[in-house]
Amino acid sequence: MDVFKVETDAKGIFLERINRFVGLVNITSPRKIGEVKVHIHDSGRLGELLFHGNEVLLKRAAASEKRKTEWDLIASKFENQWVLTNSGLHRRIAESIFSKGIPFGPLAEMKPEVKINESRLDFLLKTQNGESIWVETKGCTLTEKGVALFPDAPTSRGRKHVEELINLAREGKRTAIVFLVMRKDSRCFMPNTRTDPEFGRVFFEAVRKGVEVYPLLFEFSPPVLKYLRTIPVCNQA
Repeated sequence: MDVFKVETDAKGIFLERINRFVGLVNITSPRKIGEVKVHIHDSGRLGELLFHGNEVLLKRAAASEKRKTEWDLIASKFENQWVLTNSGLHRRIAESIFSKGIPFGPLAEMKPEVKINESRLDFLLKTQNGESIWVETKGCTLTEKGVALFPDAPTSRGRKHVEELINLAREGKRTAIVFLVMRKDSRCFMPNTRTDPEFGRVFFEAVRKGVEVYPLLFEFSPPVLKYLRTIPVCNQA
């Protein structure tokens, strides 16, 4: 199912990650531009995607005095597939998939960026029968031997969001974590306990407390992002 379209303006070769949010890319097509700095809208390590010599897709950014780069990195090549690596698109992707009834069925209302206690969760959804669902979404680009893993770098912020969902679940509210899995070769999902043991701990606590988990699998065939299916948590596969 087609759920989102991401137009790109150039293809290039990734050279190096200068810092967390800036990389250096040699643009090779549709015309040779040479080395440019690009914005990396993902704080993960992305070591298997952003390495010297790898192919990447870019989009020219709208002009802004606040920007230090003219290009956004959109996707990176992994073997025979393009992997969407721009987390700035996650909210719109989630809105698109939710509006199509996945994974919660038809909705009556969708509120993004909802403040709750000391946190801000991604969505408060209302089903057509009036039920509220508190939802946090996370992007997942790392897969090893068919297992999608999140996070690929320690995330205290992500852990805090899951803890907030646990608190809401204890109050009897319906809650869910939706993982946007961008590697089409993923067969199941697991928290990356090797990289962030604390996230793994709160993830499994969330499952025990009734927080729903939906790893949604996507494929990026530029410019179209396709929803493939929902994959299970690995120990439930």
